[in-house]
Amino acid sequence: MTRRPRIIRVPVAMEGETRAAAWLRSFRLSGFALSVLLLIVAALVVLAPGLKTFVEQRTQIAALQKQVDDAQSQVDDLNGEVDRWSDPAYIEAQARGRLYYVIPGDVTYLVTGTTDTPTTTDSQPISDEIQTTQIDWVSSLLSSLYTAGTTQAPASKLGSPAIDDPTKNQQ
Repeated sequence: MTRRPRIIRVPVAMEGETRAAAWLRSFRLSGFALSVLLLIVAALVVLAPGLKTFVEQRTQIAALQKQVDDAQSQVDDLNGEVDRWSDPAYIEAQARGRLYYVIPGDVTYLVTGTTDTPTTTDSQPISDEIQTTQIDWVSSLLSSLYTAGTTQAPASKLGSPAIDDPTKNQQ
């Protein structure tokens, strides 16, 4: 007969119970605690819709107050405009500028139908025709990259790279 191996029993120590767990384990639901809990739930059920209505109304009041403030600023702007129009000098300036009124004895000239071509700020004429560029953009890009990579000059001293005129190469 074979003997079974002997089993040795070792006592194991469990971790101690936490205070919160001990309190919850010792908590007993009494009639008083149940009635207080029911009163709290009933109060929440009764007060929640009123609280929701209160918050919605406060939001509406804030939106309406913003509209009132915007309207008040528009009224202030219009009152300022009315005050300007009550000044005779402003009325005179508006009549001269908008309506071309002239005080008797003044001589004014109104130039119409100018034949000058419009120019840019650097006095270059503005053309209404489509023009093609005479620049090879690839060589311009490579030249710009090469100049930027090899120069020691600060950026404020650098200009655009020299671009060969393609009309010279075609001759």
